[in-house]
Amino acid sequence: MASFAKDTQVKLPRPTRVKNKTPAPLQITAEQLLRESRERQESPILPPHQNITDPTELSEYRLRRRKEFEDRIRRPGPSTQVFVNYARWEESQKDYVRARSVWERALARDYKNHALWLKYADFEMKNKFLN
Repeated sequence: MASFAKDTQVKLPRPTRVKNKTPAPLQITAEQLLRESRERQESPILPPHQNITDPTELSEYRLRRRKEFEDRIRRPGPSTQVFVNYARWEESQKDYVRARSVWERALARDYKNHALWLKYADFEMKNKFLN
């Protein structure tokens, strides 16, 4: 039993002692450290900008974007903002029937959200779908 406890113990390195305890002549602040790390940080690699040239390519792009939105909606957790982004994207594609469908799905899921209702009403008024 004693050997079991000995095997499970974590062995930490011995702490080292600081030999020179006098303050450095030039003090470095946390702000300086953060600034230096930002300067040395590499820029993120962005995908190349693509131009859509034919209707087939456009339909493939739209299909891919819709799948991305639908996958994000299916994830657990709050997805209200994903619905809003999806509906606005459909609106930007001039596909108002799909945009309205996305808004209605969002409202079916979160019908108590007043901001969502206001955004939906704004969509309807902006595109002149008033009765």
